[in-house]
Amino acid sequence: MPDDMTLPGNLVPAKPVSQPAQARDAVTVVLLRDGAEGLEAFLLRRVKGMAFAGGMTVFPGGGVDRRDADTSVAWTGPQPRWWAEVFNVDEGTARAFVCAAVREMFEESGVLLAGPDATSVVADTAQYAKARQQLVDREISLAQFLASEGLVLRADLLRPWANWVTPLEEPRRYDTRFFVAALPSGQKADGETTEASDAAWQTPAEAVLDAQEGRRMLMPPTWRTLDEVGALGSVEKVMAEQRSVEKIIPKLIRDGDVIRVVFQ
Repeated sequence: MPDDMTLPGNLVPAKPVSQPAQARDAVTVVLLRDGAEGLEAFLLRRVKGMAFAGGMTVFPGGGVDRRDADTSVAWTGPQPRWWAEVFNVDEGTARAFVCAAVREMFEESGVLLAGPDATSVVADTAQYAKARQQLVDREISLAQFLASEGLVLRADLLRPWANWVTPLEEPRRYDTRFFVAALPSGQKADGETTEASDAAWQTPAEAVLDAQEGRRMLMPPTWRTLDEVGALGSVEKVMAEQRSVEKIIPKLIRDGDVIRVVFQ
């Protein structure tokens, strides 16, 4: 990512906020696969006009629902205590982060990190299309969905990656935990969500080039993450990477018609 990264000036109000907004807990999942040209990431272009990051290219993700902390979820893999230590939060909040990551990725990409037992994962999620829409509409919770289908959440298929917080200057702010995950065998990412205008698999280098040449807009966390996973080069290496997760809060400085992004 360039040291002098800039953003369009209209992304941030011209008048500085008097009191920073409270950052809402959110999650993002960097979904990866090994393609013919190397490592690829699944990317969504958010619909223009959305209140936050409209028109930007992002990874699947969204806000944490209070029901994501439901302790009845059948779970295998690293326990909430381990995730709590990684993200420096309490166990209930850590559980919610992991469940939200699984739920949001399923809602936005159709990829589901769950299986009938602790050692398997569903190969085709088409049969859960109705439940997927019910999750989007908040008619059911992730716990209800998994229980009704006899599925176990596979926390072992996620890895922690980073913790980005929206700059203080933004009117809408999120405290976002980034995860990485490999596309399960047999599953397909479809991007069938009303929040995205298009979806695609791209190598990190291709996505960054698109941003440099104006075909995409990437927020700083997305750009840096693409650089990081791209440097590792394969799903195996990304999933094996040991990360120390600390909060990153960029600072935005208005410079004429653009916004300069400064990493503290």
